[in-house]
Amino acid sequence: MYKLILSLFSVLVLNHLVIANEIYKVDLNNSQLKWEGRKVTGAHHGTINLQSGSLEVVDSKLSGGEFTIDMNSMINLDLEDETWNKKLIDHLKSDDFFSVEKFPIAKFKITDIKNYKDSDTEANYLIIGDLSIKGITHSIEFPAVFKVEEGKVTASAKIEIDRSKYDVRFGSSSFFKGLGDKMIYDNFTMDVELTATK
Repeated sequence: MYKLILSLFSVLVLNHLVIANEIYKVDLNNSQLKWEGRKVTGAHHGTINLQSGSLEVVDSKLSGGEFTIDMNSMINLDLEDETWNKKLIDHLKSDDFFSVEKFPIAKFKITDIKNYKDSDTEANYLIIGDLSIKGITHSIEFPAVFKVEEGKVTASAKIEIDRSKYDVRFGSSSFFKGLGDKMIYDNFTMDVELTATK
C-alpha cells in the first residue's frame, strides 16, 4: 500500500512538473515585428520577420525565451516608388548599416524577468536580455505585456534600440560631426506582437 501511494505521488509530481514547465513556439504566421527609424527630415518604417522563436512558461508565468530574426526579410512600407524603396532596403542591408550578407540573422535571448507595473500601460513584465546584431551583443531591457489564455501565449512590447552600440554608423552623430539635416537618429524602435502555441 505504501509503495502504491508513493508511486501515485511520484506520478502526480512528475505530471505537475511537465505541466509547469512548458515551451511555446512562436507562430511565425501570426507574429509581427515592425521597425521605425527616424532622421532629422523624417522617418521610414516597415517590417522584418522572425526566423524562429520560443517562450518558456512556468505555472502560467513567463520564465525565458529566445528568438532569431531574419535580417534579409527587411521590408519598407512607406516608400511607394519601387526604385527608391529598393535603394533604401539595399542601403540598410549594406555595410553602412546592418551588413546583412555577413550577418544574416540577429538574436535575442531573455536573461532575466521582473514583475512590472505601470499605470499608463498594460505591461506586466520587465524583460532583460542579450540582443546580438552584427555579431555584437549588448543587454537591453523593456516592459512587455504577456498573457496565457487557452493554451496560447500572446506578448507585445515596444523596444528602443541604440544602433550605435552595434557599429551601425551611417549618419550617426555618435561617429560623425556636422551632419546637419542629414543626421539619422541612433535610436530606432521595434514594435513586437507575438503569438506562440505549444
